Amino acid sequence: MTPVTRQEVLGLYRKIFRIAKKWQSASGQIEETIKEKEYIKNEAKTLFRKNKNVTDPKLIKQCIEECEARIEIGLHYNIPYPRPIHLPPMGLAHKQGRTLRHQEKLRKLSKPIYLKSHDEVS
Repeated sequence: MTPVTRQEVLGLYRKIFRIAKKWQSASGQIEETIKEKEYIKNEAKTLFRKNKNVTDPKLIKQCIEECEARIEIGLHYNIPYPRPIHLPPMGLAHKQGRTLRHQEKLRKLSKPIYLKSHDEVS
């Protein structure tokens, strides 16, 4: 990892913890705010620790883009949890029969960048 990339990653890590420190839930309830702050911190720790040994520059860039996208979407919608969007029609239908493989393929193709690591950790 180059020094510039390392600074960028550490900057994102600090930014996430500053966001968590100032976070207010959309409902305004104290319990909900505390729960969401803890989620933000735990998610950041888990994902950054999981990716700490990544050395491929392309993969590092992808992780940085994912992090930035999740930050922007979380701040925009005031929801710290990933938002599954762009699912194709019938993408959430019951998993049964021959269409199961087709539905799984559609889900994989439609997955936004900021949800790639979420399924691996959850």
